[in-house]
Amino acid sequence: MKPFERGRFEDLPEKPRLPHDFDRTRGKGVKVTSRVFGEMKAHYRELGEGPPLLLIHGLMTSSYSWRYVYGPLSKSWRVIAPDLPGAGRSDAPHAKYTAAALAEWVGEFQRAVGVEGCHCVGNSLGGYVCMLHAIAEPTDFAKLVNIHSPASPDFKYRALGAALSIPGTTSLLGALVGKDGRRWTHKNVHYWDESLKSLEEAEEYAKPLRTAEGLAAFKSYLKDAVSASGLEAFGRALSEKPFPIPLLLLYAKTDPLVSPKNCDYLAKLVPDAKVKWIDESSHFAHVDTPGAVVDAVSDFFAQTPRDGASSR
Repeated sequence: MKPFERGRFEDLPEKPRLPHDFDRTRGKGVKVTSRVFGEMKAHYRELGEGPPLLLIHGLMTSSYSWRYVYGPLSKSWRVIAPDLPGAGRSDAPHAKYTAAALAEWVGEFQRAVGVEGCHCVGNSLGGYVCMLHAIAEPTDFAKLVNIHSPASPDFKYRALGAALSIPGTTSLLGALVGKDGRRWTHKNVHYWDESLKSLEEAEEYAKPLRTAEGLAAFKSYLKDAVSASGLEAFGRALSEKPFPIPLLLLYAKTDPLVSPKNCDYLAKLVPDAKVKWIDESSHFAHVDTPGAVVDAVSDFFAQTPRDGASSR
């Protein structure tokens, strides 16, 4: 298969062709009291016995997305990966799912499980949310790795927000997702190596989309979490004062979902950030190239602050 060449849904295997460690993780639930989302049950996965390392997934995925890095990372850390509100197996409260609200929720989850001050890795929307949280609460993270988050307020985010503001779009979105949801997730999650997909993955990502609450949360994610106005405010915050903690920007050079130019945009706003590019990978580098991600994350967390200066 060529890079990003998607196969037929009908040909997906039940299990992925490469084994992973998701089933080795311990599935846990915790009650999180949130200012925006209220009192809710959050699902998270845990593996390892070392110092805590928080993994925050991106839009339309869940803690399952980290399946290929749980094992390697758990050799050094106690890996903790929650399902964000409205995603995976966590509750989907009726609320506005802005990036700022999700950033605040990350801190509320940290306090619920007692992992303030830990290292953190965020992918896609998760990376954006974690950067926002670090700006608001710098002591909640020691260091942060951002894997391919959006950052620049591109036109597509304005267009998406405007389209989803039209009355009746919830029903339209539901029709596009379908009752099952698995074909939708198969079509809209993109890998360099599409043969990594499976029915197991499609099922994990489709579960929350089958409920009215989950679909409403997903619409709000699309409309509110990646809004152009929110990204503009994020850029202003980064330009007004230095980013408060060590940051690694980990991006693939090819990505059909979020342009790699977002890395250049962030690097200009956070000149002290360390930047690393990964070849032949995707928006989900931890799936396509887990070894390269684990190596980059491990090296970055092992560095002293002086060693962590920008290198491009």
